[in-house]
Amino acid sequence: MSEKKNIGVLGSTGSIGTQTLDIINDYPDLFRASVLTARRQWRLLADQALKFRPDVVVIGEEDHYIPLRDALHGSGIEVAAGEKAIAEAAALEQTDTVVTAMVGYSGLLPTISAIKANKTIALSNKETLVVAGELITNLCKEHGVGIVPVDSEHSAIFQCLVGESRNEMHKIILTASGGPFRKLTKEQLHSVTPADALKHPNWDMGAKVTIDSASMMNKGFEMIEARWLFDCRPENIEVVVHPQSIIHSMVEYQDGSVKAQLGVPDMHTPIRYALSYPSRLPSKVMHMRLEDYASLTFERPDYEKFPLLGYAFEAIAKGGTMPCILNAANEIAVQAFLDKKIRFTDMPEVALKTMNVATWSENTDLDTLVATNAEARKIAENIVEKISS
Repeated sequence: MSEKKNIGVLGSTGSIGTQTLDIINDYPDLFRASVLTARRQWRLLADQALKFRPDVVVIGEEDHYIPLRDALHGSGIEVAAGEKAIAEAAALEQTDTVVTAMVGYSGLLPTISAIKANKTIALSNKETLVVAGELITNLCKEHGVGIVPVDSEHSAIFQCLVGESRNEMHKIILTASGGPFRKLTKEQLHSVTPADALKHPNWDMGAKVTIDSASMMNKGFEMIEARWLFDCRPENIEVVVHPQSIIHSMVEYQDGSVKAQLGVPDMHTPIRYALSYPSRLPSKVMHMRLEDYASLTFERPDYEKFPLLGYAFEAIAKGGTMPCILNAANEIAVQAFLDKKIRFTDMPEVALKTMNVATWSENTDLDTLVATNAEARKIAENIVEKISS
C-alpha cells in the first residue's frame, strides 16, 4: 500500500466499528478515520472522535446531538445528527473506503449514498444485500464501485475466489458455528432466555447479530448476501455447521476441488483484509496452530429446530420484495425477544406470518423497498402484540 486511505466508519461504536478503529490505530501510516457515525452511543462516539480526529461525526438519534456537540466543542470536528446526515457523511469527498458496520435496515440508505459517491464499500451490513441485493448490484455496476466483504464467511469466499474464474465455481459452502443452542432439543428451545442466546460460543458480536446467529437467521441472511456478492444461484449455496469456526467458508469448483480459508475466529482479520485489499498486512493476531485443532467436524443444519434458515431460502426463491419482508419481520422479532415480549421459538412465527400477509412485489426499486419495509414492520409488530398479549 503506497497511499494512506481515508476510512469512513458507519456504526463506529458497535462490534465491527470498534474493531475497525483498532486496525486504523494499529496502522496510522496507512489508514485515517475520516467519518465516524453511531446510532445512540454519543459518549463513546465523542471519545472515539477525540482520539481519531475525523472530519465529521454523526449521531443517528437527534436527541443526542447537543451533548455530542458540547463534548466536541473546540475540537474542529464537524458534528451532525439524523439519518439523512449519516447518508451525507457516507459520501464525504475525501473518504476512500466506507465500512458499513451499521446494524439492520438502517445501513441501506447510507450504503447507497456511498456507492453513488464512488466509494469502495467494505460491507459488514449484510441486510443491505438481503433487502436490496438487485438494486445494490446494479448501482455498483453503474458507478464502477467494488464491494469487499467484511463478514468472515464472505471474506473467506472472496479470498477463495481470488485468481479463479467465477465461471468455474460450482458451489459455495457457508460454514456456521451452530450457535449456543446447537445441541438443545426443539422443546428445550421454548425456555431459552435472551441472556442464554447472547452467549455465543466462538464470536464476540453485537446483540442483534448474536441473536440471529442463535436462530440461524444470520446464516440465512449470509446465504442471500452470498447470492448477490458472488452472482451464485441459491441452489448452489450450501450451509454446513462447523462448530469449531476454524474454516470460515469454502468454494467448490467444477473439477471437484474445494478451497477453504482457515483462521482463528477473530474479526480483526477479515476487517484488516477488507481495508488493505489486495495487500495483506502483518498482524499481532494469534496465528493458528493446526495441532491445536486436531478435530474439525461438520454436520447438516437442523431446519426443523431452526426454521428461519429455511425461510431465507424460500424468500430468495420467491425474490422481489420477499427478502425485504423477511428482514423487517426478523428485526421486529429479535427486538421483541430481547425485550422479553416473545419467546425464542416465537420469532419464526412472526417471520412466517409476516411473509404470508405483507404485500409482495416483483419490483425492487428503492421506493418500493422503503414502503415494503414500513408495511412489514407494522404487520410484524401487530403479530408480536397478539403473541405477547
